Amino acid sequence: MDKLIFATGNEGKMKEVRMILADLGFEIQSMKEAGIDIDIVEDGQTFEENALIKARAISKESGCLVLADDSGLEVDYMDKAPGIYSARFLGEDTSYRIKNQYIIDKLAGVPDPERTARFVCAIAAVFPDGSEYTERGTIEGIIGYEERGENGFGYDPIFYLPELGKTTAELDPEEKNKISHRGNALRLMKNVIRAHRESK
Repeated sequence: MDKLIFATGNEGKMKEVRMILADLGFEIQSMKEAGIDIDIVEDGQTFEENALIKARAISKESGCLVLADDSGLEVDYMDKAPGIYSARFLGEDTSYRIKNQYIIDKLAGVPDPERTARFVCAIAAVFPDGSEYTERGTIEGIIGYEERGENGFGYDPIFYLPELGKTTAELDPEEKNKISHRGNALRLMKNVIRAHRESK
């Protein structure tokens, strides 16, 4: 079975990736499972650039098909911050509870129509033959007034979906994968991988 490495150490993310890409027939490994431990400096200016930087670095180490993602939260009222700095927002080791509360406080008194935000996910693929692709998925919502929900991770508890009446942390994994930014980007990338395979 061909191996696919997904460039993350995040277990929550690996669960999502395995569920969505299961039918491609790859053995899907995290960096840790593949025995790759390298520090990658993500100094791109866009989600796509950062995802490619990661995928290229791991492709060099492994020689397998590598997927990497860069994702983040864009809050319109905060000029699309934290954006590409979502993971490092307010400092590398700051807990998401603190980050989430900071954003809620920033938007104190801001009415719903101005609380618009989106999750963005760019996924890069680097194939063993050197070809590279990126795809982007998004999901639109608003910033909630408090943390809600036990599922998900990161900014999920404050990302509210008015049409569902829930935050992304209140969705069960199947529900979330159907509509999430990462789910959307992974499904687009799945088509790329299939097409690449067929062109061989």
